[in-house]
Amino acid sequence: MLTRNWPRHLLCLSLSLPLGSALACGPDFPMRLLDDRGQSLAEMPEGNFNFEINRLGKTIAGLKNVTAVTYNPDDYSADSSEPNASRDKAEQVGLSAEQQAQVKQLRSLTDARQVEVQGASLAPELRLYVAGAVAFGAGDHQLAADYFRQVLALPADQRPLRSSWAAYSLGRALFAMTEEAGDALTRLEDARDAFRQARQLSIDGFSDPLELGVASLGEEARVLRKAGDWNSAIELYATQNLHGSNVGYTSLKLLMNDLAEQPEDQLVKLLRGKAVQQLVTASLISRLGWSFGDEPPNEKKLIKLLQDSTRGSLDNADRLAAMNYQQGDYASAKAFLEHAGDSGLAWWLRAKLAVRDGDKNAAAAAYAKAAQAFPQGESWGERRTPDWNYETLQPKCRVEGESAILALQRGEYVQAFDQLYRSQRIYWYDAATVAERVLTVEELKQYVDTNVPAPAALSQQDRDNYVPLPVAASLRNLLGRRLLREGHYEQAVGYFDSDDLKHKARLYGEQRMKADAAWWPTRRASALYNAAWTAREWGMDILGYEMAPDYATFGGNYSLENTELKVGPLVAEAEVQRQKASEAQPDQRYHYRFVATALAGRAADNLPHTSQAFAAVLCSAAGWNSSLEEQSALYQRYVNEGPYVPWAVDFGHQCPYPDFENADKRYVTQVTDSVRSALRPYKWPVQIGALVVFVAAALLMIRRQRKARKS
Repeated sequence: MLTRNWPRHLLCLSLSLPLGSALACGPDFPMRLLDDRGQSLAEMPEGNFNFEINRLGKTIAGLKNVTAVTYNPDDYSADSSEPNASRDKAEQVGLSAEQQAQVKQLRSLTDARQVEVQGASLAPELRLYVAGAVAFGAGDHQLAADYFRQVLALPADQRPLRSSWAAYSLGRALFAMTEEAGDALTRLEDARDAFRQARQLSIDGFSDPLELGVASLGEEARVLRKAGDWNSAIELYATQNLHGSNVGYTSLKLLMNDLAEQPEDQLVKLLRGKAVQQLVTASLISRLGWSFGDEPPNEKKLIKLLQDSTRGSLDNADRLAAMNYQQGDYASAKAFLEHAGDSGLAWWLRAKLAVRDGDKNAAAAAYAKAAQAFPQGESWGERRTPDWNYETLQPKCRVEGESAILALQRGEYVQAFDQLYRSQRIYWYDAATVAERVLTVEELKQYVDTNVPAPAALSQQDRDNYVPLPVAASLRNLLGRRLLREGHYEQAVGYFDSDDLKHKARLYGEQRMKADAAWWPTRRASALYNAAWTAREWGMDILGYEMAPDYATFGGNYSLENTELKVGPLVAEAEVQRQKASEAQPDQRYHYRFVATALAGRAADNLPHTSQAFAAVLCSAAGWNSSLEEQSALYQRYVNEGPYVPWAVDFGHQCPYPDFENADKRYVTQVTDSVRSALRPYKWPVQIGALVVFVAAALLMIRRQRKARKS
């Protein structure tokens, strides 16, 4: 399921080329429905071929599904030794050690009659079957068929081990004889009967360790294909696929390739058959055979012939409508939808056509019916978008995600978030964007409190093994970070998913509240600095935006391209205003670093500029890598206002912890120092004046003392 824009994928290969610079390639990212809302609503994603062919054929009552790869027990032309090894192991079932050794030895012979002679002591079913297998391997298909018939002619209680084997191998021998004899049609019919018999023997409980009952479906389909009955062959391969055989799936793909290569006049005849129509439709809506967005050469021919052959058809109408919609033939899509009933796909297409017609009310109603009609667990596998993002396509989730786009446009924000959130990981990026940018913090908190209880915490072993957080935990973490950012410090702590995060969030909140309550400047500065350090050290965990600009969802290791949100047909002014109101301050990647430096700046504002603490706070903040501009501004502030400290030569790197306790003393010395600085040019006059004042004061005191004695 590949779509266009493959060059981006190939650019990753440039890392291995001997160039001066290389392009870094991050992980594959899930698609975002909100990136291009018009495209999300307009496109009909390609289907999944495996899912589509599961709608063809019918399972057979009593026939067990395969548990291993289906293969032919006596395919002597196979290059791999694995089938023979599995056959040899299966042949040992139910045999004594002596019988096992004898059967193995007889298998090595090339003359079927020698098998009869040397295997005389074996049970008839074993001896005759091995003789037939040896004849088959030697290319004597007539003799092989005779031996297999002899096995089947034995009473049922004398052939419990090789009945299904003999019938299956008889069919293969007869099919091989169609190339050798003139009565090919009779041989084909006999081969088909033998495969049916093998299947029935498996259902009846005869030993079938090689699961030949299911394998017989593919062999019978091959017979019918040779006889020209494409429709019956397709149905049998589809049934084989439904019973768990990957041979059925592969055979249908190969059969589709054969169909595409047929001459046009032959295709016109074949497309009259219902099964052929269904297979071709399944292939076309799944874009089977597309490679990096390149359409297969015979695709246009198939589309035209299928459209011509299905005009007015009531069968498979929703799939035919989807195929026409994908081709841009909206009139034909509408015509087929008139007969498509109430399937999820039919309502999905009706919703898309209503959007095209500008009837958003009808589109919303159709989306609601589509969401109800699609089963919860239906999955079409993974696909690639034109931007090479991947999408795990679960139709019910995709339908609700598209419906959320219309809900956002209507201003039904909580409903839109709920529809996206229900997809869990599939559209988590979209849900997270709505949660932290569109909903108010009160709306989000109420939703979480009502609908998202805290899941069980991951064990340390799970965390060490990178087990992803449950989406519910991710949403609660998102809410906790948003509450911290918006100043709801006490409420935020309980939403984080681990004790470690709760501890960090609590420390940050306590320091912010301590700073707000402190009346003494140095205490306020200390709290602000500690909050700043916490924001810088653990900001991604407790303050980061899940999506832009911080991308906490990636641990901050990657970022995504974002287009500016503008008012338009699918984006209302009210949503734009909500997103602007909730954007990061500043709206830059790792915004919490800027929050940390701003807090440190406020701490410095509350400190004496001549204190070590003032210089140390600015030094630490300069090393927090918010931006080069802020680093330069912090250093210039230190140079202009701060005291000389020896460690300033490596400003921003090796910074001591601020000495807040001794900073208080600087409130007094800072005043006296400034006075001294002002009087320094007048040092001698001041000193002489002070001496005169001192002498005058002394003389005055002496005179007063003399007067006091006389009196």
